[in-house]
Amino acid sequence: MGLPTTILISYGYLLLFGWVLLEQLGLPVPATPVLLAAGALSVTEHMHFALAFFAGVAACMVADVSWFFLGKRYGHHLLRLVCKFSLEATTCVRRTHESFGRRGAWTLLFAKFVPGLSIVAPPVAGQTGMRFRRFLVFDLAGASLWVLTLLLGGRLFGDLLMHDPSVLDRVGHVAGALLLLGILLFLGSRIWRRESLLRRLRTARLEPDVLKRMMDDGHPVYVVDLRHPLEVISDPFTVPGAMRLSPDQITSRSAEIPHDRDVVLFCTCPSETTAAKTAMTLHRQGIERVRPLRGGFDAWKDLGYPLEPVELSSLETIAS
Repeated sequence: MGLPTTILISYGYLLLFGWVLLEQLGLPVPATPVLLAAGALSVTEHMHFALAFFAGVAACMVADVSWFFLGKRYGHHLLRLVCKFSLEATTCVRRTHESFGRRGAWTLLFAKFVPGLSIVAPPVAGQTGMRFRRFLVFDLAGASLWVLTLLLGGRLFGDLLMHDPSVLDRVGHVAGALLLLGILLFLGSRIWRRESLLRRLRTARLEPDVLKRMMDDGHPVYVVDLRHPLEVISDPFTVPGAMRLSPDQITSRSAEIPHDRDVVLFCTCPSETTAAKTAMTLHRQGIERVRPLRGGFDAWKDLGYPLEPVELSSLETIAS
């Protein structure tokens, strides 16, 4: 009998709890095959369905509550770190911020079904000031729905085992090989895409001290703040004179962007990825003098350069 069913039979609920916990903490160890296998084993009475459900949900809540309070305390600095380790630095934080901006706590109901949202949603909820009781209710409901769906899927498959027990052996061996291959392909593709993007950007970034010198010398420069409103609420300052536009807005309004001066984009993404991708889009639209700011807003602020406050009245509605 192959992975993951053999190990599940041997170590049971402790393994299920640990495997789900590791995935929810951000490690690349997919818990879906384990939960499906647990559901299938509940038909053969190797595992009890209710106990497997409890173990899976408990693991989710331990991880999510930890992420919530870490996000509440450390904000976007933690999210930058999470995204680096998740290898989804390009979109994971922005996509979660946008989902919370549109749906609020309801995002937690389906976050675990969406790649990239599962790990980032709890710390974003903490960062944006969601009340813990509200977070707990919605996150518990979302975790329960996710675990229950996978266990029921495995249980339906387990009905087949009652008629032909040898199916478990054959599927177990194939599942183990596919699980390992899937992890390797996932990591390989993410690393390749990340490194390919970074190579193209090495010569395009503008240093913060160069931007500061250009501004001091009166050099005309068009600076754009690409941060999501929920990021700005937690740190309501920006580079002096910067326009606040989302990546979608700046690409759709590219005709308004001046072609006769340098355009500098900044965000708070790891490796300035959102700014870099937006810069490449503007390049394709004929705007040549556009560059991301190295280190983004954090680098500018850490160097002690001037900041100006952001008017929050238009942003608070989005975050509520």
